[in-house]
Amino acid sequence: MNIHKELQEELNHSIERDRISHALLFSGKCGYGTLPLALWYAGRLLCTDESEKCRNDVMSGLNPDLHFVYPVTTTDKVPRKPTSKDYISDWRDFIVQNKFADGFAWLQHIGADGKQGLINVEQSKEILKNLSLRSYAGGYKVMIIWLPETLNISASNKLLKIIEEPPQKTVIIMISEKAEELLPTILSRCQLIKVPRLSQLEVEEVLVQQFSVDPNLAEEAAAVSQGDVSLALESLLHQTESFETLFIQWVRNAFRAKKDVTALVDIYDWSQEIAAWNDREKHKQFLSYCADIFRQALVQSYGASDLVLNQIKSETFKWDGFANFIHGSNIEDILNEINEASYHIERNGNAKIIFLDMGIKMTRFIHKKEPNPAS
Repeated sequence: MNIHKELQEELNHSIERDRISHALLFSGKCGYGTLPLALWYAGRLLCTDESEKCRNDVMSGLNPDLHFVYPVTTTDKVPRKPTSKDYISDWRDFIVQNKFADGFAWLQHIGADGKQGLINVEQSKEILKNLSLRSYAGGYKVMIIWLPETLNISASNKLLKIIEEPPQKTVIIMISEKAEELLPTILSRCQLIKVPRLSQLEVEEVLVQQFSVDPNLAEEAAAVSQGDVSLALESLLHQTESFETLFIQWVRNAFRAKKDVTALVDIYDWSQEIAAWNDREKHKQFLSYCADIFRQALVQSYGASDLVLNQIKSETFKWDGFANFIHGSNIEDILNEINEASYHIERNGNAKIIFLDMGIKMTRFIHKKEPNPAS
């Protein structure tokens, strides 16, 4: 694995010194490679003979001493009392296709789009049962709990004892995007490993080597990925041209609104057009795109044009003139508003209201003056 070399070295040293923690918490966004890193570490524990077949079996979820728990919900396939074992074949397909995908993508994969996934008390019983079994190969057993923030209270409490005192040669690896939502009693029992965002070069290499993306496209996607492979893949999936057109409409209407109240009607129409996508992930991707454009404009406005990696390319849009309106006095308000919109979209908020509210607020932020340093 060609990512997170420093973390790999630290984990290797812990194995070499025989200081293997019985419970680890890998904290970071899925797109940063938390699952690939956890699978790599599981392979180091389970594949003592360094065989390629063993490592491949671990990375594809087939090793008999590697167990998984992940959020599930009812679907047409499992209409009642679902647990992880009901979806194990789906899970293996999922991690083979994209180990950088998040919980939303997982629920889409199993046909549960629009529902909330959960790790319930029945799944905690599965964990206890699986960890009580003898190791198939006679060595370590590894349990990966993916997105443990979806554990309900009953399931969390049921796991406290085994996380603190697991059976001999048993390692529990939790992979969380929102570690702050875990019970403090669980956090205190785990060795925390913060997984940082990837470098641009690492994202490029993942796109080319694992997803067969053209190197030129990979470079462009990595430049706007914020170190997140999932964001890079989404930027390739969605048509950036449509995002650019909608961004330009938004900004122009925000400028017009100061002198022409009919611009508010256009902002309303704009918000309804975006809401009509009925695709939460595309909404989040558009918001991420907007945030990145505003950040790039700030860099431009402070005279560092050579550092601008992504900008509006339309010949009808005056990039330099737009950038002059983005500065230290309004960028925080703008980005906070976009982040707030993304937060509510993630929680199934009404997209029509969210985008209309954000669109109108921009009419204030875009005209906010930067204080004169001389005054």
